[in-house]
Amino acid sequence: MNILNYKPLYKKNLIHAGPVILSQIGIVTVSLVDNMMVGHVGTTELAAASFASNVFHLGLLFGMGICIGLTPLVGKVFSQKKEAELGEYFKNGVFIHFISSLLIVILMGGVSIFLNKMGQPAEVVEKAFPYYLLLVISLLPLLFFYSFKQFLEGVGNTSISMYITLLSNAINILLNYILIFGKLGFPAMGLMGAGWATLIARFCMPLLLFVFIYNNKVFLKMFLSAYRSVLNFQKMKEILSVGIPIGLQLVVEVTTFAAGAVMMGWIGKEALAGHQVALSLATVTYMISLGIGSGTTIQVSHEYGLKNYITLKRSIYASLHLVVSFMAIMGLGFVLLRNQLPFLFSNDVNVIVIAAQLLVVAALFQIFDGIQIVLLGALRGISDVSVPMFLAFLSYTIVGLPISYLFAFVFNFGAVGIWIGFLLGLGLASILFYYRLRRLSVRYI
Repeated sequence: MNILNYKPLYKKNLIHAGPVILSQIGIVTVSLVDNMMVGHVGTTELAAASFASNVFHLGLLFGMGICIGLTPLVGKVFSQKKEAELGEYFKNGVFIHFISSLLIVILMGGVSIFLNKMGQPAEVVEKAFPYYLLLVISLLPLLFFYSFKQFLEGVGNTSISMYITLLSNAINILLNYILIFGKLGFPAMGLMGAGWATLIARFCMPLLLFVFIYNNKVFLKMFLSAYRSVLNFQKMKEILSVGIPIGLQLVVEVTTFAAGAVMMGWIGKEALAGHQVALSLATVTYMISLGIGSGTTIQVSHEYGLKNYITLKRSIYASLHLVVSFMAIMGLGFVLLRNQLPFLFSNDVNVIVIAAQLLVVAALFQIFDGIQIVLLGALRGISDVSVPMFLAFLSYTIVGLPISYLFAFVFNFGAVGIWIGFLLGLGLASILFYYRLRRLSVRYI
């Protein structure tokens, strides 16, 4: 392998991925600040935030997945310069995404009545319930923003959503400080303060989006053209045929971690809080890898539209080089700083010990996590989504979750055993996605 041959592809991926990475870092920074502030309020509050967030993420990621399905379809017609069809995809995408968002909010609101039936400590459920409802309401403005965001990524623009995300994150962090601890005359609201801050910041996102679009003549013209397009049932069906499998794949993955959080609650609130600490840190590296994966989807969809299959394949390998190198370096950092990093979130010695153990496992599983993110991004770029959904279900649910239970409660590995299941599930997914992509490569090249 000659690295010099890949250098232009590294650069091209990072041009697309860079703003996405900054956006994702911004998102995870808010989550980290949330957990740091809430963790210093109390261990029960941190455990409640973990429990509510893990359940909430099921609906969030399903909605995001439906929106993500728009990107490869837009990317393909954008590379072919089919402007009329581009407008049709946008209008029909926004319409179907809004309808699906309403249904998801109603469904997730109904889930709230089952929070007290998931085996969690009573004091954790009591604090989690109202916080969870605020998160559910915030889905509407967030998914509306994501619909626009995925269209913009399809046409190769990732910077507008980056600026909006970073601005809304700054609002969120400021409101966190004011509402959680009771500053500037506001009462100290603890965990609920974090919930209200998130809700307000997410309503700011679509408002900021309209400001950016109104002041950008190129995209304003593009959106006005989309406005004049007609609603088309076939286009909606095509968008959903790509988006729903992506959404289900994301749900399958997050269900594994949500089920892991529920099992952590069976061990105790310290294990659940330690899980949240380690997961918060691992999410930082995950989000950067997700940016590289998004860049891969954009790049692959454009090359696929132009039928440049050799360049398409080399672009995928370039992304894999980037993500494996990054995740290996971050994994080393997790191992070396495993006893120091948890202090950012909690002063509870039991929480810190558990989090330090989990970070060692995270150092290994995040390498496989990065690989599977890039491979999934490549498969989405060519609109291959149904088979990967089933492969994800096999890896995470059929294999990963039973192994988590077995190691945690039968072999008595405790919290570490649950994360061993995560590790093996992600490893299997990486292998299966690779062979799926290799099979499709043989067909095209």
